[in-house]
Amino acid sequence: MPEADENCAVPAAQVSIISEAFLLDCCGFCGFPTEYRPKNADKAHKTGFAAPMTLTGRQARILYHARRQGVVRISQLAADMGVSQETIRRDVRPLAEAGELIKQHGRIKLAGGLGEAPFERRMLENAAAKGAIARHVARMIGDGDSVMMDTGTTTSILARALLEKRGLTIVTNSSDVARTLATLNANRVYMAGGELHGDNGAAFGRTAIEFIKSFRVRFAIISISAVAPAVGPMDYQLAEAEFAATVLGCGAQRMIITDHTKFGRTALVKVCDFDGFDLMVTDQPPPPDLAAVLAAAGTTVEVASST
Repeated sequence: MPEADENCAVPAAQVSIISEAFLLDCCGFCGFPTEYRPKNADKAHKTGFAAPMTLTGRQARILYHARRQGVVRISQLAADMGVSQETIRRDVRPLAEAGELIKQHGRIKLAGGLGEAPFERRMLENAAAKGAIARHVARMIGDGDSVMMDTGTTTSILARALLEKRGLTIVTNSSDVARTLATLNANRVYMAGGELHGDNGAAFGRTAIEFIKSFRVRFAIISISAVAPAVGPMDYQLAEAEFAATVLGCGAQRMIITDHTKFGRTALVKVCDFDGFDLMVTDQPPPPDLAAVLAAAGTTVEVASST
């Protein structure tokens, strides 16, 4: 990506609807004064503070990174752009005042991101780590194996890592997983019915849970939103946590796949205890406190290689 001058402005657009590609592509252009309406512009107009704001090239890059990663550290942005952290903080300040970003200690996040980010953006977050985890798990699964998976970005990436396998039996509530693996290589795919969630296109509810209870598979695999030593694996949504817990009850090998960013985090709903699964596959070793409770529960941890 070209280095953007501080005075470089993005062609006129409303930041709240600007696309990631647009933010990236426009960072190389200069000289176009930008006026846009921030997210809080309507409220600001009533109080007399609705003056248009110029978006510099560097601010466009900050928004681009925030939209791709959800949460990004100030130090990372400073290093990527070759400027001081104080310079990044000055760039962030008007974006936070405009309601686009939320400032936290040493990092920023997109405004409104109190739960999980939209599914499409989560697919991009920590993609290299999730890909390594998916390849590691795919090597365990052979032609003709039976696999049950819940919905999640890591399980969706795993589905793509299984495209070379043949004769798989797949049971899932994820329309993305089902669509990826159906109708090729003599696979059989069973898709749970129920109420579809708009964010991830997955089915939940009593119908979905009762459907998967009929199956016994070799590999039962779930992804999670958080895992804390004092609680266990967690998710943000009750329906997703209930479905994930049921999946773990249907497999000979019960597996959680998650990247290291979930370590030490908490979410709303507990999925299971630490002895409720046999294996955790991740991209980095868990911190000592989490590693201790996993070991005490007899749960194996495997760290995927990045190659």
